[in-house]
Amino acid sequence: MSRLTENHNLAGTLVCVEGIDGSGKSTQITLLRDWLKAAGQDVIFTEWNSSELISQTTKLAKKKNLLSPRTFSLLHAVDFADRFKQIIGPALKAGFIVLADRYAYTAFARDVARGVDAAWVRNVYGFAYKPDLAIYFDIDPKTSMERICSNRTPKFYEAGMDLKLSNDPYESYMIFQGRVIKEYQKMVKEFGLIKLNANDSIHSKQVEIRRMLKEVLNSKGIKI
Repeated sequence: MSRLTENHNLAGTLVCVEGIDGSGKSTQITLLRDWLKAAGQDVIFTEWNSSELISQTTKLAKKKNLLSPRTFSLLHAVDFADRFKQIIGPALKAGFIVLADRYAYTAFARDVARGVDAAWVRNVYGFAYKPDLAIYFDIDPKTSMERICSNRTPKFYEAGMDLKLSNDPYESYMIFQGRVIKEYQKMVKEFGLIKLNANDSIHSKQVEIRRMLKEVLNSKGIKI
């Protein structure tokens, strides 16, 4: 756990956004990326479950509902490890600003909410660098469900249906995402995640995120 609790000494800057689906984190990281590129900064973007090595295997297993909580956890860990080795680590060493739509904290929240041992999950991701800025978008399960499920039924794993919390996907979603939120709330203190209200306007959140990132970059002698 030392890497995730101690500041790295690499040339680059690592920023990650966290939160349950519907919290607006992806919108914010996209706006931030566009702003940084417009300012002439070297930016690398990476998102959860996107490794060419393993993501298709994970998607296929999800479609067939084959994943136990531990297998679910390990597949995402392999995906993260591959992206860390191929993208995140090299980019940080080269001085890039790395923007991550979800980071190790997603595993800590989701996997533990599924009953996987918290210490075990944290140990699996012990190689990950501590972000220079980690933002958690706080939203309640009901609002999240209203945003993402207005035109569809919650997906099987998204709703935690594998845990047999309820036969109703909407009720299961509320229960499972409530558990995930509790884990995120713990990490605000444990890892120093910065909590933002997901119900605030898109503009106000982006202004605050840019302000915080400017402070981080200024501390490294980078002016925007």
